[in-house]
Amino acid sequence: MTQDEMKEKVAEAALTYVQDGSIVGVGTGSTANKFIDALAAMKDRIIGTVASSEATAERLRSHGIAVLELNDALKQVKQLSVYIDGADEFDGDNNLIKGGGGALTREKIIACASASFVCIVDASKQVKHLGAFPLPVEVIPMAESYVTGIANSLGGNTIRREGFITDNGNIILDLHGMVITDAPALEERFNHVPGVVTCGIFSHFSRKGDVVLMGTPTGVEVIEG
Repeated sequence: MTQDEMKEKVAEAALTYVQDGSIVGVGTGSTANKFIDALAAMKDRIIGTVASSEATAERLRSHGIAVLELNDALKQVKQLSVYIDGADEFDGDNNLIKGGGGALTREKIIACASASFVCIVDASKQVKHLGAFPLPVEVIPMAESYVTGIANSLGGNTIRREGFITDNGNIILDLHGMVITDAPALEERFNHVPGVVTCGIFSHFSRKGDVVLMGTPTGVEVIEG
């Protein structure tokens, strides 16, 4: 089974977590795109979706799937029923690194506004410790040098993502070469740095995966958080 086929299998498996008559949060990236394509088959059974990026919203609309702003959605329901998205890495506690596509802030907001978070990945995303994938940090532009200094002091080799601006008008700093053994603590540290909008660690301080659906060559493995 190819990596692309594994992504398709976990996307299809995620449909079982979509409740009829609900509003679904949808993430950003190649695996999330597979889920959007699969969701089209049941678009008439849900109220609509909340998208974590403009790219996701465009793909959803291309399938005729209704897209709501989060504020409007939460006027209709107390919580989104589920948030479904991929990840760049996940560890044994279902802590995640996300943000390779640059949508980490909106992804984190929607994940936190959802009753559950189902993370869909292929087996290549499973790691012992987070950090092999560069950790993204969304930063207000005027704070770039300040945040870079702090990030480097925490053990990262910090590189600005060139030619990229988030949907929120900010920059991304990618921290290379880290071995993250305490994901919640590092996330909390970045949460207290002025100028940081958010970092790409999704742990219990924000919203780690309640369930990880991992595509493997032999099928989909369900990993509970």
